[in-house]
Amino acid sequence: MDISIIDQNVTKFGVRKDVTYRELMEEAVFPILSNDIVNPSEIEGVIVSAGQPELLVNQAHVANLATEVLGLSPKYVNRAEMACSSGGVAIRQAYGAIKSGLVDNVLVIGIEKMTENIKNAVRGLCLVPDTVFESSQGMTAYSGFTLFAQAHMKKFGTTREQMAEISVKNHSFAEKNPKAHFYKHRMLPVTKEKVMESPMLSYPLSRLDASPISDGASAVYLSRKDKAKKLPEVQVEITGTTQRVSAAFGTASIKDMTKFEPLIRASKEAYAMSEINSAKIDVAETHDCFTIAEILEYEALGFCNEGEGGKFIEDQLSYPGGDVCVNPSGGLKAKGHPIGATGVAQIASITEQLKGIASGIQEANPEYGLTQNLSGFGTNQVVHILKRMN
Repeated sequence: MDISIIDQNVTKFGVRKDVTYRELMEEAVFPILSNDIVNPSEIEGVIVSAGQPELLVNQAHVANLATEVLGLSPKYVNRAEMACSSGGVAIRQAYGAIKSGLVDNVLVIGIEKMTENIKNAVRGLCLVPDTVFESSQGMTAYSGFTLFAQAHMKKFGTTREQMAEISVKNHSFAEKNPKAHFYKHRMLPVTKEKVMESPMLSYPLSRLDASPISDGASAVYLSRKDKAKKLPEVQVEITGTTQRVSAAFGTASIKDMTKFEPLIRASKEAYAMSEINSAKIDVAETHDCFTIAEILEYEALGFCNEGEGGKFIEDQLSYPGGDVCVNPSGGLKAKGHPIGATGVAQIASITEQLKGIASGIQEANPEYGLTQNLSGFGTNQVVHILKRMN
């Protein structure tokens, strides 16, 4: 059974005071419902990826909220919550529901409105690590990923300059993406010097080494290829979907902080499922919540050898025309990171790359694309591989 991505859409990411939570949801989905490819009355499943709407917009039960806002009456409705990897998990749930025969199609919506209540947004992020043994003792996302950065620097000689180059690259891509949080932002252009001189928050990670708090929404409509009302001109299918979670939750339980071990396993399984190797990937959207994360992801995804992630970005091998174009949308770092929307937006962005209609940087004639979505301190990893079929 082939599962196709029939349509996709991503809203403008950033500080979206111009819309309510419900209007943001409509902005993501209505372009899909209003074309001649998708018939709203035939949508059988709806999954909403939302990290913490209870804290952020004082609303639970958001999957049912979506059906009212969008005027849909599906037979399968669910909400996915897995912190920052909620979107990737939602896509996997949709894939599984279709593959099992439970439904023929699913509309996946990713959404988060974080800037409306910054205090609760920060509180929510502090609830993601172990609240008993780590968050309560001062552990944050910054300090956790700092441990990865320090370990990688010590073992492999990775430098702050190499990490800064990730920020420079992704901001340069976001400058060309009208939907990115940092599109035409007042602090542009971002230079290596500007990254290095930005306020140090947890050595070696400065303010410009981290992704922002954002508002945004995204939507992807998946269907059995043989049951689709109408197929798009350029067809994109999911050929691989995997998830790996380690037995570790907090940083104290991670045995080796120079690598994302669950991602190594997840990516190998995704390549095997797609019957390809890493060299076939033309374009990727990875979870660059911090600059060090993208470096670790190069290695875990097999784009370079262990310990060579810093050299990989230094040699600009993740730029267009390099070995693999990584985060052409601007990534979490510069496109933005509205928690629930991120993983779904990654799928939408890669689909647009494969269709040749990307908003911003477009990789030349890609055949295979990859998305990687993580949560926690890299302990939960979701990988998808997409292929252009014609």
